[in-house]
Amino acid sequence: MNNLEIANLFKALCDENRVTIMELLKSGEKCACILLEELQIGQSTLSHHMKILCDSKMVVSRKEGKWTYYSVNENKIEEATHYLTTFSTSKKDKKCLCK
Repeated sequence: MNNLEIANLFKALCDENRVTIMELLKSGEKCACILLEELQIGQSTLSHHMKILCDSKMVVSRKEGKWTYYSVNENKIEEATHYLTTFSTSKKDKKCLCK
């Protein structure tokens, strides 16, 4: 992932509603109508949040009739997980050589 993709990923997760949406999608694909009902927000607000999640590629969408269905993009989650683990697996014993 490049720096812009990483920034978009964290932008997508910096809102409580979007985190809630990700939690709801953990159990599988959901129709926008279900997300609206669970979050008790308006359609335009949901649209805004889903655009950010889809732009970050953490969520993918598909249309069926008049409804849009959303699901977690497993590949992007794996990439994000790999990126985050690079921080915990780096050498912690490096000392600053600054003078």
